[in-house]
Parts: sequence; structure tokens; C-alpha cells
Amino acid sequence: MALSFQFGSLSPTDEVWSVSQLTASAKRLVEGEFVPVWIRGEVVQCKAWPSGHWYFSLRDRTSQVRCCMWKRDAERAGVPPRDGTEVFVLGKPAIYEAKGEFQLNVSRVIPTAAVGAAQRELERVKAALHGDGLFDPARKRRIPELACTIAVVTSTAGAALRDILTVARKRWPCCRVLVIDARVQGGGAVDGLVSALWLVNRLAGVELCILGRGGGDREDLAAFNNEAVCRALAQVRVPTISAVGHETDISLTDLVADVRAATPSAAAELAVADRREVLRQLDEVAARLAAGLTGHTRLAAERLARTADRLHGGVTSALRRDRHHVVRLAAQLDALSPLRILDRGYAVPVGPDGRVLKRRAEFVAGEPFRLRLADGEVPARVEDR
Repeated sequence: MALSFQFGSLSPTDEVWSVSQLTASAKRLVEGEFVPVWIRGEVVQCKAWPSGHWYFSLRDRTSQVRCCMWKRDAERAGVPPRDGTEVFVLGKPAIYEAKGEFQLNVSRVIPTAAVGAAQRELERVKAALHGDGLFDPARKRRIPELACTIAVVTSTAGAALRDILTVARKRWPCCRVLVIDARVQGGGAVDGLVSALWLVNRLAGVELCILGRGGGDREDLAAFNNEAVCRALAQVRVPTISAVGHETDISLTDLVADVRAATPSAAAELAVADRREVLRQLDEVAARLAAGLTGHTRLAAERLARTADRLHGGVTSALRRDRHHVVRLAAQLDALSPLRILDRGYAVPVGPDGRVLKRRAEFVAGEPFRLRLADGEVPARVEDR
């Protein structure tokens, strides 16, 4: 006897999914729809397996959800939370295909009590730093425009250092970057950052200091909200830039530093000049200098031409006056010349030695002399005195 099923217009002869296909499809649907979210709840049945993974449930008054924390995230979290502990978890909804179960893949676990204590400590440090004037805009120093030696305090294993070096080499290749390695999160981060910042003050030639790290959760950035780190940053003798986390992350070091950069790359752009912009400014200055020198040269030439004109006019006028004066003197001299008297019919006797004979005694009987007339000379002789 044949058994047949009829479900509306469908029957088992049409396309039928397997269980694996169903769970895989549900997995794609759920994991593609949700992003990691923070969830608050109470931990129950928490167990750390030999594989290193944690499995527990998170519940509130009416519901619960199974949670899994993989080994890598569990090692980072440290000690598993006790049952009954109220926590914040950062997790992404998922489907466990093998059992077709809905679960939450957890990457962070923070007890709510710890969050409250951390927030209170943050507010205390913020108030203390504000009271000491470390947030005061009046104490902020200007970043040097052409810094050639920069100290960078960060982890050499982080992406922040690579971003800073890449930008610095591209913008200002001659810049010298001194890297001071320091832990930026976890145990020992505070002491390492404080020591690195004090070391900056002992480095010769440093003109600017960048304190930075890449993005992270609030817990990852905790060292940059520490009071000792903030006060060490305030004591750095050169201008400082704080570039901690992503653009939306703001730490207390951002408020203490002279300048806050949204990212490590942005810090490098603020710290070093752009050679293309510097060359453009130099070209503009050279053009202005050339234009200024041309203008001054043209002005000097015009002034020189006007001076030459005035000098020529002055010399011409002086010569004209002197010429008139000479003419007048010549006329006066000509009027007083004895030769003019000869034109009126007079004669001048001149002896053999060329002297003018003026007295009767100077004439000797029988000796010759000359009579100078208006148009020449006539020889003469003394016959009788």
C-alpha cells in the first residue's frame, strides 16, 4: 500500500531540505543579521573545558541564552565568572549547527560591579586632574611646524606604530622618529607608559612626543585613563599629541596632551610637515620676493631717472648762469681794454723791449720805437725830444 502526503500544493516529491541545510541556512540568516552587542545578565552553569573554551548560560528574570567563549577570548578574560555573577557580555548571536541550537558567541565578559568601580575611579581621576589644571587650554603648547625629531611612545607590536611611520615617511622623509616601546594594555602597561614618558625627557633633540595606540575596548584603553600616566604625560618637556584608540574613543590622556588626534595616522599628519606643501609655500615666497625686488628695482630706476633729469636741468641752468656772467665780465673787460681806445684814433708807443712808453724821458733821440694802432703797428724814430 503506497503512502502519500499532501500539504497544500506541496508534496514530498518537491524539493526537501536536509537538517544540515536547515541549520546552515538558519546560521547564515542569524549571523548575517546581527552584529556584536552588549548584553546584561546573570551567569549560570559556567564551566571551563579542558579545551580552554567556556560554556555558560546568561539569564534574566524571564529568559536565558546559551553562551560560548572560545579559548582565545577566554584566556584574555582570565578567571571564569562564578555562577550568579551579574555581568556585561559582548557577544554575537549565532547558530551551533551540530545541534541546531541558538547561542551567543561571547568575546568579552565584564562584571557589572567592576564596571561601576572603574567608572567611579575614572571620575575621581578626572576630577583630580581637572582640579590641578591639567585640562586647562591655557597650558596647551603649539605643535612645532617643522619638527625633525619625534619621540613615539607605543607598542612596537601594534598597528599604531606602522601607521605613524608610514605617514611620517610619506610626508617628511627627513624626519627622525625615536620609538620607545611600552605595553599599552594589560598588566604592567601603566608602569611601562610612565617609564617611557619619563625617558622622553632624557632624549636630546626631541621636539615633539606622540603617545598612541590603536583602537580597543574600554578595558583595553584603561592605562590611558590612569592618573600616573596622565601626570607623566603632563610633565613631558616638549609638546605632546595623544592618539589613543579610534576617532570616537576619548581617554584622559587626550584631555591632558597639548593636542588630541583622532587616530595614530592623524597624529603623524599633525606632527610632521607635508613636503609638497612646504615646497609650494617656498615657491610662493620666492615669487613674492622676485616681485618685490622687481618693484623696488623699477622704483629705484624711476627715482634715478628723475634725479638724472633734475641734475641735468640743474647743471644746464648753472652753466647758463655762468655763461651769462662770463659774457658780462668779458664785456666789462673789453670796455676797459686799452685796445678799445685805439679804435677811437689813439696810438700806443712801444719800445724795442716791448714796454709801453708812457713818459717823455723814456724816448731817446735817434732810437726806434713802434706805434700800435687799432689795425696794426707803424715803425717810428725819435728825432728830437
